[in-house]
Amino acid sequence: MPSRKKTAMFASSFVICVGSFAMICVVLGTQEWISSLVSFSTTNSTVTVSLTYGLFRATCEHVIDVGLQVTEEPFQVADKLTNTRTRATITAIIVVLVLALLTSLMSAGFTCTNTVSNPYQTFLGPIGVYTWNSLCGIFVLLAMILFPVNVEGFGLSTELAQGCVSFLQTHIQSVHSYGYSYWIMMIIIFLNAASTIIIYFYQHARYTQKKEQERPIENAPKDVILF
Repeated sequence: MPSRKKTAMFASSFVICVGSFAMICVVLGTQEWISSLVSFSTTNSTVTVSLTYGLFRATCEHVIDVGLQVTEEPFQVADKLTNTRTRATITAIIVVLVLALLTSLMSAGFTCTNTVSNPYQTFLGPIGVYTWNSLCGIFVLLAMILFPVNVEGFGLSTELAQGCVSFLQTHIQSVHSYGYSYWIMMIIIFLNAASTIIIYFYQHARYTQKKEQERPIENAPKDVILF
């Protein structure tokens, strides 16, 4: 059976991993990733399209400069994407977040195992927790990088606006504001780092204690050791 200290440390890490798993579910399930105002010029007017969307669904409304506001029905993001780069990047973001979800689950499983037992296999111990936490953090960070690249570099909001309102012509400008669904990923990275730090402190304390127990034998006279 593990010591009380080990149980407490790994139980804390387990709770953090479960929190990370839940937040990744929130990121995938909510659509408040970004709000964009995209302006276009038409033959006789200027049209501003307001978009709020995530990885799967989007809402759209457009305002014509004469004061007419039209709200469109919510739509699936994938249905409006015709550019190969934007579609591939959205797919890549979903894939890496699903991988982050799986690695977060694995990390929770490993910490739970160490809470109630002392696994003999090295990888099932702290090394496994480090590995899964690191992979989860890397996948989430990659999603945080890819999404702005898709919006700012590949013109995701502009493409969705043009798919939402068919008569748009020349793009003028876009203004973006990232929502809570996006920034939650920063919290997930911090949670994975916190879980790793907790396990590191446990290992460091255990190593220090082991060295202190060995020191009296190293410093003892040879005749005492032989006796």
